[in-house]
Amino acid sequence: MTNRASFLVVALALATLTACTDAPAQRDVGEVPPQKQTEASSTPTPPSSSETPGLLVEQVAGGLEHGWDIGFLPDGKVLVTERPARISLLSSAKPGAKVSQVKADLSDVFVSGEGGLMGMVVHPDFARTRLFTTCQTHTENGDPQDIRLVTWRLAEDGRTARREKELLTGLPISTGRHSGCRPTIGPDGMLIVGTGDTAQGSISQDKTSLGGKTLRLDLNTGKPAPDNPFIKAKNAKQRYVYTYGHRNIQGVAVRPGTDQIFTAEHGPSFNDEVNLIQAGRNYGWDPSQGGKVGGYDESVPMTDLQRFPDAVPAKWQSGETTEAVCAATFLDGDQWGALNGALVITALKGAKVLLLTLTEAGDVASVAIPKEFNNRFGRLRAARTGPDGALYITTTNGSDDKLLRVTPR
Repeated sequence: MTNRASFLVVALALATLTACTDAPAQRDVGEVPPQKQTEASSTPTPPSSSETPGLLVEQVAGGLEHGWDIGFLPDGKVLVTERPARISLLSSAKPGAKVSQVKADLSDVFVSGEGGLMGMVVHPDFARTRLFTTCQTHTENGDPQDIRLVTWRLAEDGRTARREKELLTGLPISTGRHSGCRPTIGPDGMLIVGTGDTAQGSISQDKTSLGGKTLRLDLNTGKPAPDNPFIKAKNAKQRYVYTYGHRNIQGVAVRPGTDQIFTAEHGPSFNDEVNLIQAGRNYGWDPSQGGKVGGYDESVPMTDLQRFPDAVPAKWQSGETTEAVCAATFLDGDQWGALNGALVITALKGAKVLLLTLTEAGDVASVAIPKEFNNRFGRLRAARTGPDGALYITTTNGSDDKLLRVTPR
């Protein structure tokens, strides 16, 4: 099958999937901003099958509260971070899993608004070290201090977790707005962390601040990656910066088999974004308008190409509304048929799942909304692909939140 024929197959399949959603008019699938076209960007990734499967959504467990991230353990158990400063251990990734609380000293977590215990990664060598790292807001004597990455060691019996080290401190904090904070292991083993601007106007463009950025660091030592774009900067924080000019990154995903890193980012009342990350580049968010405006002016463009002509345009935007896009992950495996390789984006306000089909260069070829999530589960936050190839998603409605397992029918 030729590349063009393959593209027509997957585009038709996804168009059919979108047409079956019965989504109301206000739930648009957004728009693809104009991109600089290259020969590579016009060549779509061929699908592994011409069939687009329906989705089977099963409840793995309930009784959670704002499940923020998901980590899979080598023995089949699952860790879930919960925003109100709790860590849950699920007995398996299958429906009917039992939930137990992991005892850990989280008394310093500042739980307010969007802040609390947030993103998490399980270390690749967990089977030997039992280590995992979380993103969390930090308070001292009741006063918020910063957002930090903390590495923990889970006990052999899974009942307790001991704090091993503060991997990185000094991410800006506010009363809870735009706290970020999503860590994901990059294609080279370095830790990529998407952060928020904490609703402070000048932070995103300030390369000496860790807010409104993607950061890149060594997962074991906490030191900035040695080939970071600003590694020779005099300011120690700037050495961690991989990209800047972001508003509030909630999702970070590595495309399987490539070095492409995609982020999902909250817009204000318009233009949530999906971005392809390019080292050292500016993504154009600047509510301070070059320091000329005080406060937090959210009327500026998400990617201000007039102020920053060299800023990187988004690969996808939500348009005149906001979905409050959240986590990002990729479907990976032949069992997904024509959906294999699709980028999954969850939505909080939109209460839906978006499936983005990408070209080899990372441009968005089509967007679909699977009907299985429409108006069924409320706000959706975490999304991770499990070792079994299934898609796992958490709800974040605040009461009896769930971990869902999604597989092709």
